[in-house]
Amino acid sequence: MDEVKEIDNNPSAETIWDNKAEQELQAEREAKELEALEAAAQREEEERQKAEQTASSIKEALKERAKEEDSTSPNLSLKKIIGGDFLTAELVRSQLWLIVIIVFFIIIYIANRYSCQQDLIEIDKLQTVLKDAKYRALTSSSQLTEKCRESKVLEMLANNKDSVLHIASQPPFIVDTHDE
Repeated sequence: MDEVKEIDNNPSAETIWDNKAEQELQAEREAKELEALEAAAQREEEERQKAEQTASSIKEALKERAKEEDSTSPNLSLKKIIGGDFLTAELVRSQLWLIVIIVFFIIIYIANRYSCQQDLIEIDKLQTVLKDAKYRALTSSSQLTEKCRESKVLEMLANNKDSVLHIASQPPFIVDTHDE
């Protein structure tokens, strides 16, 4: 018992005991942190491997798809046309400039047709204006012809009493002059 009292009364033994406990706790904490870091590193490694596998499988799928697209199959079905599968084929890629030229000519054709339609509309308007002008000219000409008739001129002269003009009683005759 005396020894127990001696250990209890000794402050350095108590401090050593506390330091050992703290060191053991610290070591346990560090071990747990180390395990957590190792687990995180392992998870990251697994995710990286999965990503690489996914990327490699995607590359392989794209290579297979490119091989399928490059191989021109003689069977051109309605399903391929509607699905647009024939547009990615080598045939279309090799004829790209022809397609561009055809589209260009189609645009030119549409523009030319539009221009022609506008010209036809303008021609129709001008023909309508010309018809109206012809009718007005015909109407004016007929009115002038009517007013220039001898009977109308005589009627106007008779109505206008202050005029000295009258109808000739003798027919017109030709006067011959001999210039010799």
